[in-house]
Amino acid sequence: MEMSFRKLPDNQHEILVRDRRGPDVRLPAQPTGPAMPHDLVHAVVESALGLDDGFWGAVARGATFQGFEPVGPSRHRRSGLKVLRRGGDAVLAAELSVNWAYRVWSGLPASGRGVGRPPLGEAELARTGAALDEAAARWAAVPEGGSLVWRW
Repeated sequence: MEMSFRKLPDNQHEILVRDRRGPDVRLPAQPTGPAMPHDLVHAVVESALGLDDGFWGAVARGATFQGFEPVGPSRHRRSGLKVLRRGGDAVLAAELSVNWAYRVWSGLPASGRGVGRPPLGEAELARTGAALDEAAARWAAVPEGGSLVWRW
């Protein structure tokens, strides 16, 4: 599967997803965030941790999440709900790991009241931190109108 993160004006981006089970899909313009698109953070962290059953693994298997729309007409009627029913717990676990890795990488508090138990250890945080550093540099180098392509 190939994900193309296109940088748009006004700190926005869009995503085109090709070569997955099911039709090609796109996520129309979304706010990018302080460092890079949230869904790019998912791709980076899930790849660094070897998670093939998280958000992007589910998309590759045919799941379509809110906001994504088919690129063109399709006879594909599978909503992706079956994929999520079978792997929803893994997608949720990946979401927690991605958010934790991003929190630590961003310098947000990783301990204290209301933060909870860390889902990742030091070795995993070292891997995800290095991967996020590299991805943030790659995203920063993309000119407006250009794309960062990620292969899953």
